Amino acid sequence: WIICFGFFVKCSLSLTIRKTLSGKNMLNNFLKEHPYRLSQISFRGSNLTTDPLRNVRDLFYVGNITIGTPPQEFQVVFDTGSSDLWVLSIFCNSSTCSTHIRFRHHQSSTFRITNKTFRIIYGSGRIEGVVVHDTFWIGDLVSTDKPLGLSMTISGFKGIAFDGIMGLSYPNISLSGAISIIDELKNQGAISEQIFAFYLNKREGSVVMFGGVDHRYYKGELNWVPLIQAGDWSVHMDRISIKRKVACSEGCETVVDTGTSAIEGTSTLKLIGATPRGSKQHYVSCSVVNTLPSIIFTINSINYPVPNSRGRCYTTFKDSSTETWILGDIFLRVYFSVFDRENDRIGLARGV
Repeated sequence: WIICFGFFVKCSLSLTIRKTLSGKNMLNNFLKEHPYRLSQISFRGSNLTTDPLRNVRDLFYVGNITIGTPPQEFQVVFDTGSSDLWVLSIFCNSSTCSTHIRFRHHQSSTFRITNKTFRIIYGSGRIEGVVVHDTFWIGDLVSTDKPLGLSMTISGFKGIAFDGIMGLSYPNISLSGAISIIDELKNQGAISEQIFAFYLNKREGSVVMFGGVDHRYYKGELNWVPLIQAGDWSVHMDRISIKRKVACSEGCETVVDTGTSAIEGTSTLKLIGATPRGSKQHYVSCSVVNTLPSIIFTINSINYPVPNSRGRCYTTFKDSSTETWILGDIFLRVYFSVFDRENDRIGLARGV
């Protein structure tokens, strides 16, 4: 699920990319920044590896992976709303591909091609490619002979720079038929637990961790929420409230999505009192913004307040045509999140 809009945030540079899968909208936004080197922390006595993420203008978070032998480095979005890993490759000769980092298969001794193809349609473009196998690294975790997608043709996406997406959802929604990376790491003995977690920050220090949980990144106890079903990272939300206004009053489904910068759902604009201003933006009076209380998301009988951002008067909150809500990075910057594949649940706790 990948989109760019913020919680009381004015997006001056943004592009929405939309993918439809199983009746749900997969949304995201990409913006390329200068490359940075990957570092990791491995904890003795466990298979936990922690890798840095970088907040790019509050729109999305990027981290590094490597593919091939010797390794080639790519910057990707770690997305809990999709299941496929793909990167741009030299198979693609369009102007969009040729100006970005691309995987060079002939330079990898462990590369293996297949006769399988994939196709993903976004609101802003389309990508088609081939499924291949190669060695994959994230930090010091390695998965050998991993299936992944390489771009062959790409249309649209003008002005967007990106290397790829690493999906972290369940394998049943994969468009390439690939096994989940968390499953592969466990099957190959790289991690002992099928679990990963995110700590997102507006400044430096954001991380994704695989194989366990580093308790230094949250306060108190983790509150565990069972998934609606083992198939994606959707949970039941009891209600949403701000002052005396209530949305989702009879409960609703919500996706906890690291690939979305925003909060999306039905009646969001009415809930915060926003009015249209132009074709894409909505306006909230600055005097109103500075007095708005937190929006409270009640999940599994526990309240999770998210404060407003004072002094910003535009919102790109968006009403959804479906009953499914999306809790993206605005929510996840407040709450440390754990995704537990072994027990089909999500853990939430206040971040440090």
